[in-house]
Amino acid sequence: MRLPLLAAVCCALLASAARPHCAAAAKARHFKWEISNMFWSPDCEEKVVIGINGQFPGPTIRARAGDTIHVELKNALHTEGVVIHWHGIRQIGTPWMDGTAAISQCAINPEETFTYRFVVDKPGTYFYHGHYGMQRAAGLYGSLIVDVAEGEEEPFKYDGELNLLLSDWYHESIHTQMVALSSKPLRWIGEPQFNCSMAAAHTPGATQCAAVNRQCAPVVLPVQPNKTYRLRVASTTSLASLNLAIGNHKMTVVEADGNYVDPFAADDIDIYSGDSYSVLLTTDQDPSSNYWVSVGVRGRLPKTAPALAVLNYRPNRASKLPALAPPVTPAWDDYEHSKAFTFRIRARAGTPPPPATADRRIELLNTQNRMDGRTKWSINNVSMVLPATPYLGSLKLGLKSTLAAARPAETFSRGYDVRQPPANPNTTAGDNVYVLAYNTTVDVVLQNANALAHNVSEVHPWHLHGHDFWVLGYGEGPYRGDAADEARLNLRDPPLRNTAVIFPYGWTALRFVADNPGVWAFHCHIEPHLHMGMGVVFAEAVDRVGKVPKEAVSCGATASALMNGDHL
Repeated sequence: MRLPLLAAVCCALLASAARPHCAAAAKARHFKWEISNMFWSPDCEEKVVIGINGQFPGPTIRARAGDTIHVELKNALHTEGVVIHWHGIRQIGTPWMDGTAAISQCAINPEETFTYRFVVDKPGTYFYHGHYGMQRAAGLYGSLIVDVAEGEEEPFKYDGELNLLLSDWYHESIHTQMVALSSKPLRWIGEPQFNCSMAAAHTPGATQCAAVNRQCAPVVLPVQPNKTYRLRVASTTSLASLNLAIGNHKMTVVEADGNYVDPFAADDIDIYSGDSYSVLLTTDQDPSSNYWVSVGVRGRLPKTAPALAVLNYRPNRASKLPALAPPVTPAWDDYEHSKAFTFRIRARAGTPPPPATADRRIELLNTQNRMDGRTKWSINNVSMVLPATPYLGSLKLGLKSTLAAARPAETFSRGYDVRQPPANPNTTAGDNVYVLAYNTTVDVVLQNANALAHNVSEVHPWHLHGHDFWVLGYGEGPYRGDAADEARLNLRDPPLRNTAVIFPYGWTALRFVADNPGVWAFHCHIEPHLHMGMGVVFAEAVDRVGKVPKEAVSCGATASALMNGDHL
């Protein structure tokens, strides 16, 4: 794909999705990676990206449920650390492998090697990405596909498979972006931009893209007529929320974030940063034509034309452009369209239901604030800052200086007007660590609000590490916790997800069980927002965590404690 919104695509045609009924032991799958800076042209303009083994995006990992992944990772970036987060993998029993700098592990220093070892416990569409600084925005990501275990079958049939990994792209380096976001005053980096299109005749203001090398050649999805394909789609975007549509084709949504959902048909799907889906696509249109796959921006005023790929009905030539115009992306601020799609996502029959009640409720008010002349994002008026010592190591060792004496607030004032800029725009910095008791049921209510500017409330996709959660419901305006709000909650068939969106001026209610000891990040998946403090940390039954490898947490105060004879 030549446009920045569709930076990476992998395609694979499978003989069949049906799995043989035979028993097979789980396997260990080994990978050896070197992460380095390299020149690449995602949109035909050469820039420096972060690649893996000379590839952008990184290699696709494919495994079966129950397999153990071994990734021997060397950091060849020379001047900065690196970690890899395995997005959607719950890391049951291996919280030190979650790949979250300053929370679950130390950053891997230049020229050092660290080996990730973890089990992929359930099938689904996942991905991996950098979780240090803003390295995801520099291209450090790739697909992670987990098939059902041998002897198991998916609850749906298909003839072949396609895999789309979506992203946005900036010409400014991540270092320029981070400095700009931390400047006093803020220097906003703007929206991803590019002004050419494969379908310039249908795109006002755009010129025709002209491929100059394979790195930015148009994406082609090859299909055979009258077949059903599983299209896996995941979004690693730094900023943009996206909408995907395929000309003249409906899609049937069957999976979200590694969990099966009650199938439903859609003309287009919204995909927020951190989301992943599987949809079934039947190639039942005129076989003499090709068709556009269009990806447009949602939730923000776009500064670029929609990204385009070609659904290539074989034996047509891939270069044969579709006769029909690309699907039109819904208006960026048509939130009713977005809600209509999101509210249709329900758990498939057989999905474990949520506990009927919760032991604890944590309400998180999302606001934009100022601190010492800088713009920040805050939770309950505290902007998160991360420590030099990973929480997993320091809490496991019981270091007294780990957490501030004052614990973060679990609610916000019912008098706060979410539809106006904050009356007091000032915020403070803090650790935002919530300590959770083992096996308790926790409700989290994410409350959106007006930003610093009038009439601005942004979309925020929140991602939880270490868990799936049930999305119980959504509401408009301020959350009150009263009978009316409770009546909006779905306890019958809420979907299990690891990423959930809060719409402008609204709230989203989640429920999960704290049954996976570790220290887990919970944050907005938009890179600039996390960089500016939009996140919290759940420290969950750390006393039950097994022996933590020293190489994972030997930095900062933990390194000193280990040198003095303390034991993990």
